[in-house]
Amino acid sequence: MQYEFLKQFPKRMKNVGLYALLFANSSQKTIWRQYGFQNMDEQMNMVFAVLLYLMEQSLREEKCTMDDIGAYIDALNTSYFQKQMSFEDSRKLGDFIVNVVLSNEGRPMYFNGYDFEGRRYGQIPISYVANRIIYVDAELRRTSYFLTDDGYNLLLGTLEIESNLKLTIHEMIFKMHLEKQSYEKAADDIRNVFHMLRIQFQKIREAMGKIRRNALNYSVQDYQRLLEGDMESIRDTRSQFLEFREMVKTRTKELEEAHINIHKLDSAQEQKLASLKIIEYYLNRAIDEHQRILGSHFDLKALYTKELEKLSQMSSIQRFSLRNELFDQILADPQGLDRLDWFLRPLFLQAPQKIYNLNKAFEIQRPLRKRAETDSFEQMDFDESEWHKEQEALRLQKLEKYRSCLEFLLERLLERGQLSLEECQAETATAPEKLRAFIPNVEIFKEIMVELLRGREIELDALRRERSEFIQEAAQGFQLNEMLLNLLEKYEEGGMPKIRTLSASRTEDGAYVVFDGVTDEQGDCRAIRCSNVRFSVEY
Repeated sequence: MQYEFLKQFPKRMKNVGLYALLFANSSQKTIWRQYGFQNMDEQMNMVFAVLLYLMEQSLREEKCTMDDIGAYIDALNTSYFQKQMSFEDSRKLGDFIVNVVLSNEGRPMYFNGYDFEGRRYGQIPISYVANRIIYVDAELRRTSYFLTDDGYNLLLGTLEIESNLKLTIHEMIFKMHLEKQSYEKAADDIRNVFHMLRIQFQKIREAMGKIRRNALNYSVQDYQRLLEGDMESIRDTRSQFLEFREMVKTRTKELEEAHINIHKLDSAQEQKLASLKIIEYYLNRAIDEHQRILGSHFDLKALYTKELEKLSQMSSIQRFSLRNELFDQILADPQGLDRLDWFLRPLFLQAPQKIYNLNKAFEIQRPLRKRAETDSFEQMDFDESEWHKEQEALRLQKLEKYRSCLEFLLERLLERGQLSLEECQAETATAPEKLRAFIPNVEIFKEIMVELLRGREIELDALRRERSEFIQEAAQGFQLNEMLLNLLEKYEEGGMPKIRTLSASRTEDGAYVVFDGVTDEQGDCRAIRCSNVRFSVEY
């Protein structure tokens, strides 16, 4: 294989898939908003809080029914999240998290990971939660949930291991595989160890660069953490790696002599020999990296000490004004030019400045002695109330453009039940006034289309219920849900039945629609090329 680091790619994609499918199952679900969880941050915090509860109950081997999960969520909400939820709402939210987000409504979940050795994609099965039937009080049947291996791996991966422990753990795994003669796995282990050593070396170099720029930005705690963590992890590993290298050399020599003198090696033994050579190569590089890290630590210590000493000496530096102490004195007595070297000589006895601090170049240069300055005032005629009126007029004008675009779309959609952008293009191609109503400008049209496609299927009943239950301040800018409800209420007053859902999706044929002669916010004429989107409503 040309790129050895891609051998374990499917295993990495397994870990990526654990997070990717979790986000995919949770995002774009309107049910979150019914319980007050508006953004993804709040939603993910709640999902992982439930996962931790499932892990705790699984480790204790105790029951974990939906009633238990609902009670746990209700306790969290009462003490911390403080959303407007009853106990029944907490139970419904727990059922949604467990059965929809974590279990995908009972359907198997797969993540496609590319196998570079097999040159194909492979389906990686992923399962976070499993369940079993239990009996409460010997007669009441209930479903109890527990974490699977994937669920444990997901949660354990979120808690970072300290860097010095990571290196020790990888060294232990490498030693175990080497003793069991699993040379292919040992080759991957020593490669990971070498990469971790290289990362440690780069961290030291970054710390030295930060100290050179400004030692005050690098705290003593950071220095101590870097020094102690790395020194503890690499103190004994050099001697161990030398022993491992001798062991690998001995086994490599045995296989090579057997190949030359005794018999021809089979494919398995040839693979072992190749893996041993890879191990020896990375062991040599790891030993060299150890030496570089130790040398860099001494350089870091010397540099940090030197920079701190310079900072401590700054308080003893005497500053003076060149204008007062030099220029004015020379103008008063020009004969002082003969003795100018007395003044300048100390400047050339110091070590030259090696590091140029860009931060100092952009700081405000303040004089040491305050001087009286004549303030200059400029009288400006500014009417705040008129400015606010002008801004409000501009805001209402922009909202009217949003309303025009959305109203054009809804009128035709409600007449036909289904509508596509291709049909809108055909209708507006020969009618400039309709085109201006549908696309007031490029930016507004793009924002509305993006919001509709992001929502995919907008549950209007849920939006109506949310607006009736919560008192919210009027939005200053464009809000798709609010404007949709306002327009639909106007149509419903005219006798139109209530709409349950509004859906928007790209057509499967991948066709494009072009609108010519539209303007942008600057008034320039442009052409829009966008995907063909199909809209539909359900009553």
